[in-house]
Amino acid sequence: MLETIQEALSGFDQNYPEQTAQKCAILLDELGRWNRRMNLTAIRSAEEMVTVHILDSLSARPLLRGKRILDVGTGAGFPGLPLAIVEPDRSFVLLDSNNKKIRFVEHIAGLLGLGNVTAVNARTEDFAPGKRFDTVIARAVAALPRLVEMAGHHVGEGGLFVALKGRYPADELEQLPDTWGSNVTELKVPGLEAGSRHAVLIEHK
Repeated sequence: MLETIQEALSGFDQNYPEQTAQKCAILLDELGRWNRRMNLTAIRSAEEMVTVHILDSLSARPLLRGKRILDVGTGAGFPGLPLAIVEPDRSFVLLDSNNKKIRFVEHIAGLLGLGNVTAVNARTEDFAPGKRFDTVIARAVAALPRLVEMAGHHVGEGGLFVALKGRYPADELEQLPDTWGSNVTELKVPGLEAGSRHAVLIEHK
């Protein structure tokens, strides 16, 4: 697993902190172990986990803005955990309404010593942190109009909402409220076919 991750990480033109591959390997090993007891993710193959969980998460790294990041509907910690591993100087709040998935996120944050991760078990609409975020990020949570309805209020002034999508979401973009501006960038994820991943960058007008 470690060698597979090390080789996979070299597919990005990114610099990584020490022990990034080791921490990602522990993350996926624990995910596989927990998955045998409770259903955290439908992906079972280790190779697919590297691509879909680690690389897909890290493809969004260059899009992050500012120091405070909110991962909405993080599930078992993606993209938040891999991003927190490679961005130790940024603080991440990983939010999900599923208690067992948040328990896993807390377990991993403790195991890997990720002091920059806070796991929160709450619905996005009910979450009241008292301060808005520089970047709000969400992967495969909801259609764009619903996403900004649920979590748009968490985006701070000058902040950015990064919605990670599969194919180009033309229909969803047409339904975005007029108060939001957007542009779309294609993400290159090693191991996934071209055109299969996009990020919608949404900002207050």
